[in-house]
Amino acid sequence: MRVLPVADKAMLLLSGEEEIVVVADLHIGLEAHLSWRGFHIPSQTEKMERELIQASAGKDALVILGDVKHRVPGSTRQEHREIPRFFRRMTDAYPRVEVVRGNHDGGLEEFLPEDVSVHPASGLRLNDVGLLHGHTLPSKRLDSCDTLICGHNHSRMAFMSPQGSGPTEPCWLRVPYRPGETKELIVLPAFNPNLGGSPVNIEGEGFLGPVLNNPALDIDNALVYLLDGAALGRLKDLRVPGRKYKKRKVL
Repeated sequence: MRVLPVADKAMLLLSGEEEIVVVADLHIGLEAHLSWRGFHIPSQTEKMERELIQASAGKDALVILGDVKHRVPGSTRQEHREIPRFFRRMTDAYPRVEVVRGNHDGGLEEFLPEDVSVHPASGLRLNDVGLLHGHTLPSKRLDSCDTLICGHNHSRMAFMSPQGSGPTEPCWLRVPYRPGETKELIVLPAFNPNLGGSPVNIEGEGFLGPVLNNPALDIDNALVYLLDGAALGRLKDLRVPGRKYKKRKVL
């Protein structure tokens, strides 16, 4: 099964016997949380719906790798209003919709139509590809997969100005395993464009979850790509000293 990034989108296409769209980290309800902190910005749910519906032509399934909802514990009015509508539109557009549970997805089933499948956080296997959110260890049935795909880290690249700060951009990571292993890990950026994240190239920041902290990974030689496909190089050559980088608030 081929794993193909979709140009200018935080979206993958799995291509083989089936054509499957994969995204992660929708965090529906994020904007309600931000409004409580004084940031009043429009919901991105309809934008995400439009992009996924546009991508659905000829596709067999949509797989969401966790964090469909944002608030934990509990749920916001925004989630109660928008998540059921989102999934009605997805099940109209795709023959099959599947969700791998993320760490924000407690109580998610109450929002879902019966025909949406929910898989445990330990992952879903599709042929030789393992898919999971990334906040838990993968299931043993994923051990022999050639490719693992996860989200969870909201991966972004920091660009440093002479003043020691700068913008961040969503990025992909293709992480090889250490010598002796032929498989790789692909990290998806968050699908909700309002989400921030810790830049992957800031020294000392580290990564979230056991998947990206697996000692079998060769993180230094991870390849970094922007959404438009621009190849930035290996992570070890892109790192910025944390003491010199002044973080800016990223929504």
